[in-house]
Amino acid sequence: MAEIRDELLYRQKHIHDVLDGEELRLSQEYCARYMDYLQKAKTERLAVSEAVRLAEGYGFRKFDRNAPLRAGDKIYRSVRGKMLLLAVIGRGSMEEGANICAAHIDSPRLDLKQIPLYEQNELAYFKTHYYGGIRKYQWVTIPLELHGVVAMKDGSTVTVNIGADPEDPVLYVTDLLPHLAAKQSEQPLAKAIPGEKLNILLGSLPVRDDKGADRVKLNVMKILNEKYGLTEEDFLSAEIEAVPAFPVREVGLDRSLIGGYGHDDRVCAFAELQAIYETENPERTAVCILADKEEIGSVGVTGMISEAFECFMGDICAKQGAQLRHCFESSFCVSADVTNAFDPTWPEVSEVRNSSKLNYGVGIAKFTGRGGKSGSNDASAEVMGKIRRLFAENGVVWQYAELGKVDEGGGGTVACYMGNRNIDTVDAGVPVLSMHSPYEVVAKHDCYMTYKAMKAVYTNI
Repeated sequence: MAEIRDELLYRQKHIHDVLDGEELRLSQEYCARYMDYLQKAKTERLAVSEAVRLAEGYGFRKFDRNAPLRAGDKIYRSVRGKMLLLAVIGRGSMEEGANICAAHIDSPRLDLKQIPLYEQNELAYFKTHYYGGIRKYQWVTIPLELHGVVAMKDGSTVTVNIGADPEDPVLYVTDLLPHLAAKQSEQPLAKAIPGEKLNILLGSLPVRDDKGADRVKLNVMKILNEKYGLTEEDFLSAEIEAVPAFPVREVGLDRSLIGGYGHDDRVCAFAELQAIYETENPERTAVCILADKEEIGSVGVTGMISEAFECFMGDICAKQGAQLRHCFESSFCVSADVTNAFDPTWPEVSEVRNSSKLNYGVGIAKFTGRGGKSGSNDASAEVMGKIRRLFAENGVVWQYAELGKVDEGGGGTVACYMGNRNIDTVDAGVPVLSMHSPYEVVAKHDCYMTYKAMKAVYTNI
């Protein structure tokens, strides 16, 4: 009867029970590399620059559409420094399709407004506009750092980095003390911290020997001018992001988890990167996409809706005399995006039979979307069967993933935009606790298994 039970009934497998000693070691080594990447890649620009640095170490070169292209070549194209496309050219024709993995590298954060600096009651602040789906109450009273660029009127660009170095000061958004927060505490969570109150505290000391107004603001601007050569007007053409200043750390007494900002979706982005770095002479061309703007709808020139992807793939196809539309209809894509991990503290929002769990492998989501699958890709049965077979043949431990109960909410990925291009696509990624918070948590084994999944996609379809 036990054999019949095993044959007929579906059971998920805890990764720790199936990995041998060698793979346990490989899992630890992979996660150490990922933690280093996550610490350095706190914005989409930083994620691209670090990925390019690593790629060049693995033999990737910047794609030149005028240079010859041969099987085995490793190429990349940075799109405006905020989106990255990489490929390893296959032995077969692009007419036969490509194996594609697509992730995003933007994460929820606070962006500075274009006229951000002000002084009130002898304290200086930056005004912000939050980016993506945040729970605003989570972003007060935590240390913040600033990253970004300022485009100067003379055409030069200044890079801003404040708070990442341990010797730097950090920044901060204040909140009420409980003694004075009675009215605030009566508000729903979504309204207790209005977006316009997410103002970043910058300083409290005035310029000495000055009789004018806004002496603290002037002192802050003087500091920024001395360090970066900025004037207040330069913020009009700046793109500066405030992100949590927490270090990436192991979580749990058994060190089985990783805590950090931006797991969504850099944990899947790095899995794609490491897998394509190690891909050599594939039969079909392997393509890695790291897209921007997913958290606000995949819009703009660096988002997945952009034709930057068509441009890159079209240039490769042109080298072989292949038609881009023929390539797309024969391609296969994994939309590598995170899913929510079942949280026993908050079980009421999940349908446990169809939720992913920590340490049970990469989560495959047939659909995402909201309510009645609105905004979803909804992979076909044939695509689901293909991914099941691929992972079974390559020792990838996986589980099914659904983003909460049917009427609890939901979310989207880049999968629908790949499907709209006539590319068979399915979502697969790492389960995350406290997704979209300033400090998310993932399981090491799930990270490693997602890397194995991406490598299988690149080399075995």
